[in-house]
Amino acid sequence: MMNQKRIILDTDPGIDDSLAILLALASPEISLDALSVVHGNSSTAQGAINALSVLELAQASHIPVYRGCQLPLVQPSLLAPETHGEQGIGYAKLPAPQTQPQAQKASDFLIEKIMSAPGEITLAAVGPLTNIALAIRQEPRIVENIKEVFIMGGALRHEGNTTPLAEFNTYVDPHAAHIVFHSGIPITLTPLDVTYQCVFLQEDLNRLLKIQSPITKFIADATRFYMEFHDVYQKIDGCVINDPLTLALTFMPEICEYQNLYVDVDISTGVGLGKTFADFYNYNKKAPNIKVALGVRPRVFMELFLERMEKLAKSLL
Repeated sequence: MMNQKRIILDTDPGIDDSLAILLALASPEISLDALSVVHGNSSTAQGAINALSVLELAQASHIPVYRGCQLPLVQPSLLAPETHGEQGIGYAKLPAPQTQPQAQKASDFLIEKIMSAPGEITLAAVGPLTNIALAIRQEPRIVENIKEVFIMGGALRHEGNTTPLAEFNTYVDPHAAHIVFHSGIPITLTPLDVTYQCVFLQEDLNRLLKIQSPITKFIADATRFYMEFHDVYQKIDGCVINDPLTLALTFMPEICEYQNLYVDVDISTGVGLGKTFADFYNYNKKAPNIKVALGVRPRVFMELFLERMEKLAKSLL
């Protein structure tokens, strides 16, 4: 039996988050301990429903779901219905979940879980970082006890996807990102620099649709909305599946190449709000705080994703 990595996925279930949940369930290298839900692509309430529904779709309703923050720490709320649809999962329609979210708040759960298993829990954070920032502020000792955090967020040499400079997750709660980036936790960051090279194409979807299954139907219905958005707004054929790449790096780090950098986020009010930037030439003489993925093998990742979705779809027939 392989030594499984214990993962909590902190997520704002939109379309690519849902695919990250499915990839986690389809990956024997990891044990998905729980989902903690944050505002972002959809509201926390809708995100929790989506998380429960996707788990039920994959026959994994034993995995607990915790609801977290409904608002950013300082900024007003910003949700993304134009990118992910009114319900957060594109054109997909899933039955109302039979299970309920846990009563405990996500940040309390994160603290309890991390403190009870020092050095064992890896966080994969694929939404705004509000829950994690709050947990750090509530119980600073989690910083020493968490194994590592994989974060989907930011854009260093890449343009923003929410403002000309800022990536969505970081822009939605830049103050939370600031807390987490400077917390001292070992962080691997997956910015748009690499995720925007990982495009899920129509031919990839056609390959999955050779298997008739509720899983492949869900992926098709969810991503069709996403593909339309990418085509209209960004002139991208297919769609960028940011979050599953970050999840994949937790057990297959060789998909990317990395650089250890001092990374910060702009929390001043103005055009740069939410912009992540790296001190590539070490002007500030500050020690690196983040391992940043800057190179990627996109088709290696996509092959992994497609194979695992095929396997998951077949296993549930």
